[in-house]
Amino acid sequence: MGESSSTGTWRRAGFAGAAIGVLAAGAAAGVAVERLTVGRSVRQKARLALDATGPYGGLRGTPGRALAEDSTVLYYEVDEVEDDTPPARRRRLFGRKEPAPVTVVFSHGYCLNQDSWHFQRAALRGLVRTVHWDQRSHGRSGQGVSQSGPDAVPVSIDELGRDLKAVLDVAAPEGPLVLVGHSMGGMTIMALADRYPEFVRERVVGVSFVGTSAGNLGEVSYGLPIAGVNAVRRVLPGVLRALGSQAELVERGRRATADLFAGLIKKYSFASKDVDPAVARFAERMIESTPIDVVAAFYPAFAEHDKAAALAVLSELPVLALAGDHDLVTPSSHTEVIAGLLTDAELVIVPDGGHLVMLEHPEAVTDRLADLLVRAGAVPATVTAEPDPRNG
Repeated sequence: MGESSSTGTWRRAGFAGAAIGVLAAGAAAGVAVERLTVGRSVRQKARLALDATGPYGGLRGTPGRALAEDSTVLYYEVDEVEDDTPPARRRRLFGRKEPAPVTVVFSHGYCLNQDSWHFQRAALRGLVRTVHWDQRSHGRSGQGVSQSGPDAVPVSIDELGRDLKAVLDVAAPEGPLVLVGHSMGGMTIMALADRYPEFVRERVVGVSFVGTSAGNLGEVSYGLPIAGVNAVRRVLPGVLRALGSQAELVERGRRATADLFAGLIKKYSFASKDVDPAVARFAERMIESTPIDVVAAFYPAFAEHDKAAALAVLSELPVLALAGDHDLVTPSSHTEVIAGLLTDAELVIVPDGGHLVMLEHPEAVTDRLADLLVRAGAVPATVTAEPDPRNG
């Protein structure tokens, strides 16, 4: 194969890889990106500078590992309550009372990892016991055993619910739980409720769904003409399988089309025009670190996802249902459906918010999460949340 032919193949794979990778964060193929006016070398240097100095994703806790049913190693971290937390931070969040012994468990979305909760983790750090875990094949967790080898099968949302149960059994074996899930993480919580209803009734005292859906994801247009989206859906499973089998080629192509990838990430992750460049780059890094074969293994699960009936298990619990008003991935109408199916759900639509609303508008999400902890009886009613977004 000649050099020009090889380059062309990489370029085609790169554009496909970029489009598919952003689908993981909620984009679709064929998005128009504004022409960039800064030289490529300057942009590359800027990305390197942001990678070196950005504070996001640097919070670490006590590590642990749980084994899924298929022996996949699931990585989690625990942040314990600290007695020496600065009094001002403790009073700001809890007043002068001590929080109840609740564990808040954060589940992240597709092609992200536990660090996507950076701001909320910073706000609660040392004040409430929290567990942050990486879904199978994401972050520091192991590649899904069921998705490996000649007998590999795609991931199912039900499998993710069983994974969450395995993590809870080890990381939070006793005491009340508040479960927080973004996008795929919210679906994971629904699968947990569907599979283990008695466990949820006995242990869970509150739930937060952020930018997620109970089903009908096949109706989402991603802000594109519906005919084009339907055409993409028809061919996408086969394209993903093909790309997943040529992972190395696609990854090289994704790197070669980094500028397009960054533009797509920003369009489909954020709605605000003034998003901190370090935050945008942080999101880009998380998404681009997800291998194309992992993207391919997870994608079919979303078309099959239907857990509206499982929400009945949560009907008596305080629930926060929150989404950005310009979420192109899981539109706010899906969050409205979730809230409508739950008796004690607070519906919050964040203005000028995209799919990664917890990174884009961290104070709004953290404040509402603090309110949920109050409603769940986890903290006193004097709570106000003023998080330190960088260091907690």
